[in-house]
Amino acid sequence: MADLKVSLCGVQLKNPVIAASGTFGFGKEFGELYDIGLLGGVSTKGLTLEPRAGNPTPRIAEGRGVILNAVGLQNPGVDAFLEEDLGFLKSSGTAVIANVAGRTLDDYAGICARLDGLVDMIELNISCPNVKCGGMAFGIRPESVEEVTRVSKSALRRTPLMVKLSPNVESIAANAVAAERGGADCLSLINTLTGMVVDIERRRPLLANNTGGVSGAGVRPVAVRMTYEACRAVGIPVVGMGGITCAEDALEFIIAGAAAVQVGTANFTDPLAMPRIIRGMDAWLDAHGVASVGELRGTLRLNG
Repeated sequence: MADLKVSLCGVQLKNPVIAASGTFGFGKEFGELYDIGLLGGVSTKGLTLEPRAGNPTPRIAEGRGVILNAVGLQNPGVDAFLEEDLGFLKSSGTAVIANVAGRTLDDYAGICARLDGLVDMIELNISCPNVKCGGMAFGIRPESVEEVTRVSKSALRRTPLMVKLSPNVESIAANAVAAERGGADCLSLINTLTGMVVDIERRRPLLANNTGGVSGAGVRPVAVRMTYEACRAVGIPVVGMGGITCAEDALEFIIAGAAAVQVGTANFTDPLAMPRIIRGMDAWLDAHGVASVGELRGTLRLNG
C-alpha cells in the first residue's frame, strides 16, 4: 500500500484528505456513519467568539454542478465548541483544525488566543462571502490579508496558522504572498466563489441573502488553477480545495503543488465521499507504482 502520510506545518496527518469547514459540522453526525479517525483532519464549522444565528432562510440553493450557500457562519460560539465538541474530535484521532472568523481584528486575535494550544491548527476564514461585516472585507486586498494574518499570528504561541484565501480577488498569488508575509504557516484555497441563482417565476434570487458562495464540482478547474498559482508564489504549504468528488480530482491538486486537500460539498451528496477518496488515492498510487503521495506533489509539467 502507498504511503499517504503528510506532515503539514509539523502536524502529522494520516493522509492528505481533510473535511472542509462548513460541510462536516463538528464531525458527530458523520461519526455515526464511519470512523472519522480515518481522515487526515477535520476543519470545523466556522467559529466566532460569540454564538451566531446566521442568515435568514432560504440559505441553500442548487445550480447545475454547484450549490450556493449563504449560511452566514451560524455557530454556537467558541466556548460551546470547547465544552461540547472538541473532546469528541480529539478522541477520534484525526487532526483538529479550528476554522475561525471575526468582524474585527480584535475578534480574530481574541479567538486565536482562546484556541491556542487546544487544537492542532487554526484555519483563518478571511474570505467568507456571506458575512456583511468581517470576512469578505479582510480577504480582498493584499494589505488587509497581511494585516489580519499578522494580528492573528501574534496571538498564537503553540498552534500553526492556516489562512484560507478567497478566489474573489484580482490576484490569488498576490494575496498568497501577503498571507505568507503576515506570518501564515500554511494556506488553504479556494473558498467559495460569489454567485446568484434566480427563481424566474418570482423573478427573485433563490437565496434570502440574494448572493451566496458557490461550491461543488463545477468550480474545480478554477480551484486547481488558483492552487497552482499560489503554490508557485509562496514557500509555505498549500492545501487545495474546490469541487473534489473523487480520488482523481484530489490528485489533480496534489500534482498542481498542494500538500493536502479538503473535501466539502461532496459530503452532502455522498456522506461516505472522503473514505472513498482516500481508498481511491491509495489504489491509484499503487497502480501507478508511486510509493508515497509526497512523490506526486508538484509534478505538474506545463505544455509548451
